[in-house]
Formats: sequence, structure tokens, C-alpha cells
Amino acid sequence: MGAIQERMKDVANYRAARTAREDFDAFWSQTLERFAAKPLKDRREPAATLMKGTLAARVQFEGYDDTPLYGWFLVPKGGDEQNRKVPCVVIYQGYQCHRGIPENYAVWLQMGYAVFAVDTRGQTGETGNRLASARGIFKGWMTQGVLEPEHFYGLAMTIDAWKALQWVSAQPEIDAERIGVYGTSQGGGLALQMAALSKVPRAAVANVPNLCHLEFALMNSTGSVSEIAEFVARNPGSLEQVLTTLSYFDNLNLAEKINIPVLYSAGFKDLICWPETIAAAYNRNPAPGKELLLYPFMGHEEGPDEHRLKAYGFLGEHLQP
Repeated sequence: MGAIQERMKDVANYRAARTAREDFDAFWSQTLERFAAKPLKDRREPAATLMKGTLAARVQFEGYDDTPLYGWFLVPKGGDEQNRKVPCVVIYQGYQCHRGIPENYAVWLQMGYAVFAVDTRGQTGETGNRLASARGIFKGWMTQGVLEPEHFYGLAMTIDAWKALQWVSAQPEIDAERIGVYGTSQGGGLALQMAALSKVPRAAVANVPNLCHLEFALMNSTGSVSEIAEFVARNPGSLEQVLTTLSYFDNLNLAEKINIPVLYSAGFKDLICWPETIAAAYNRNPAPGKELLLYPFMGHEEGPDEHRLKAYGFLGEHLQP
């Protein structure tokens, strides 16, 4: 066996111990129950698009708090006619990215999917962030409230993504039994969280997902988690509090709640979402229909054309009639 094959075998078999605290299940049960009935206060208004035969809408809704969250809701021709309901892909964004323009999602519409592409609070897009901060944060968003899971930015981000699924599943054009989630990096991490925490999605694609095996990431990642590492470096006495907070949002721990098919990808040259972190979450996922694609020469990216075709086919298998 050569070096590349040996490395692929080691990553595929990589396992890590669960780090969930004793109240992990109770935390999520109580949290989701608390937010289930929170009003969306949504507004949907027509939006301009160059894509012919596409219904486009700019959506505003609320998730964790009173921050107005924004997204594009796009429906292919026929999805709003003759009561024909269509499948939908909810797309979450990578760190410091935003939803862009409706035309970015043309490929999904051509394949017959509706799209709900949502911003992440505060991260460069139209959506702001009204989450209060009890103390200073380091650099971007990942250290806001990191000492307490109930006030952590990650909780607001997760609940926002969860409420987006609640909104789209109620839209008259959408077949609520054929909704999938898709994302890359942070977006992939959110897709995994939704596969674990929401009853809405029927399949998920998580390209080089973040928010996995966070203790390993804390020591090694050069991406958003490095903000948390720097926070701990400056506040070494906070380590245990930080690890406790992160444990509730780690897809390593959430994986056991997944019961839908999930497609994962990992690149061996990825220093942001290391392949070990992704394999650790994958190997704790008990659901049938899961698949992990390993790319020895890929870095931190959505993937080559071959992978995107695989992802489209994977969702088609589970979401199309």
C-alpha cells in the first residue's frame, strides 16, 4: 500500500471520542422547544432576476432573536402553477460569505429545484447581527458569547438555520417531503447540524464541513475556529468554559442524531477543515445512506466538477419523485 492509499485509509478510519456533556440531549430538546413557536415575522416580496421563468422573492424572517434575516427564495417555472409542488434545496453560506445574487443558483433551478439561499447573521451580506455581547470578542464572529452556550453566536447561527427550514417547508410551492440542505465549510457544518436537529430535510450535502471535532480544530485549523484558539491563548483560564460551549455545537456529538442520507467530502490539503475532523463526525453518524468522498489533492473548496455532479446526483436520488 502506497503513501496516498495509507493516508486515505487512516482518514477513513479516524474516530474520536464523543465530548458531549451530560445535559447535551436536554439542552437541545429544551432549546428547540423554546424556539419552535417563536414567530418568524416573515415578509416575502418579489425580486428582480434575469432568469426567465423563475419566481424570485426576497425574504425577510426572524430566527434566534429580532435580527432581520434575509434570503433568496427562487422557484422554477411551474412551481407556482397548477398546485404543482417542487423539491427545494436550502443553501447555507461559508464563513464571511453571503447569498450573493439570485443568478448564482441557476443550476439548481435548471435541475427543477426551488432554492432558499440564506445569509448568515453579520457575515458580509444584507443580514446584520443584533446579538448582545457581554464582553469583547476576537476578530470575527466565532468568539461572541463563547463562554456560555446559551449566549454563543453559534447558537444564534444554528437557530437561524433551523428557522429557515421552518419557513421554507410552509411555502405553498414547496413539497415539504422533498427538502434538502446543502453547504460548504461553515455552510456544510450547518447542513450537518440541520440533518441532526431538524425533521424537515430528507437529505444533506456537506462539502468540507466545518464545526466538526472542534477540539481537534481548535488546535489545528487556520479558519474561523482559529479565532476561538486566539481567544483562549489570550484568556488561558477560559479553556474549559470554551470547550464546554463548543461541545453542544460540535457535529462530532450531533452526528448520532442524524437519520437521513448525508454526503460528506474532505480534502487532504485542507488546513481549515482538516479531513480528520470530518471523518470523526462521519464515523459517528449511524444513518444509512451516508457517504464520505476523500480527495487527496483538494484543499478547502466546494469540490471539482466531478464532486459537484456527485452531489447533484445524490440529492436527486433522495429528493426527486
